[in-house]
Amino acid sequence: MTILLDTSVIIDALRNRRGRRELLRSLLEQGHDLACCAINVAEVHSGVRPHEASATSEFIDSLGYIQISRAAARHAGQMRLEWQRKGRTLSLPDALIGAVALDEGLAVATDDVRDFSLLHVKMWPMPGV
Repeated sequence: MTILLDTSVIIDALRNRRGRRELLRSLLEQGHDLACCAINVAEVHSGVRPHEASATSEFIDSLGYIQISRAAARHAGQMRLEWQRKGRTLSLPDALIGAVALDEGLAVATDDVRDFSLLHVKMWPMPGV
């Protein structure tokens, strides 16, 4: 199974927090593929420290890459609008990651259960370490 990583999981792995490196390594050993999308790449690189740039690029480049299709972008916008009408604000990054996961049949590894559950995305359990 391919698992789309939420940006927070990627950042935790890069900064060696919460046992995320070990968890991701375990998922790979179990035969899962790990992936990211354009939103993850942009979010991670918007906060990279100069001394982390090389390791960050290497890690991001080691992940599978899922394109954000026009259909997924439309789907993300529709989901944001739907929840906005219900009085809830979903971030554009979460909506796009969720739409990619839904459209591609992927699970999302995330700590943000609240927002992704609104999108009815299959979530990969992320134990708090």
